[in-house]
Amino acid sequence: MAASVAAVLVGLALPTAAATPASATTTAYDATYYKNAVGKTGTSLKASLHTIISSQSKISYDAVWNALKATDQDPNNTNNVILLYSGVSRSKSLNGGAVGDWNREHVWAKSHGNFGEVTGPGTDLHHLRAADVQVNSIRGNLDFDKGGSAVTNGGGSLVDSDSFEPRDADKGDVARMILYMAVRYDGGDGFADLEPNEKVGNGSNPYIGKLTVLKQWNEQDPPSAFEERRNQVIYDTYQHNRNPFIDHPEWVEAIW
Repeated sequence: MAASVAAVLVGLALPTAAATPASATTTAYDATYYKNAVGKTGTSLKASLHTIISSQSKISYDAVWNALKATDQDPNNTNNVILLYSGVSRSKSLNGGAVGDWNREHVWAKSHGNFGEVTGPGTDLHHLRAADVQVNSIRGNLDFDKGGSAVTNGGGSLVDSDSFEPRDADKGDVARMILYMAVRYDGGDGFADLEPNEKVGNGSNPYIGKLTVLKQWNEQDPPSAFEERRNQVIYDTYQHNRNPFIDHPEWVEAIW
């Protein structure tokens, strides 16, 4: 019987297993910071979170240098920061623009919506990370998608002509940073309405893709202790707002 069943299945495409949705979480902030969002879904949840996280302190682009030395600190070496995409631990003092330095990576590329380095989206620590100068240059303003060739010194990241794929350990981080930006900046504060979409090659339009891939990465790479600490430092010391998708990764599916 087994052989005959196998024969029938030959040549048939088996369904691809869907990503398991993130489990519902609870945090110490649910009864206070998130009290007006808990229990909501869809556009109602997105609108509530926008209101909550839009109450924030803003810093200058120059101040981002020192802020990243605190937010991205290597937990095993307080003199270093951990670099996005490559995973390298590098001296805090090596910030700049030369080969071997680290600089300020806008995960939501600043050209996607043309907000540049202006105080607000251009200086929001929830999507700014320390990154190797050369790896940052290779990423450029590419959208996020799967596939490509290995990025030199990129820790397993991949790149092709129209997209960038972070190393596995950073996939969820990137997804949650992008989706934070889409909720925080909705066009109501003088900046572009940032939204994820299903395209690559978005150029200067206020979109970044691909949403389906970002959702998969959110499931594949749950929030790490590094990411959670980073969220807390930003909340406690700098902006006094949180990335809700680090606290509640299941809210990605609840909205999108």
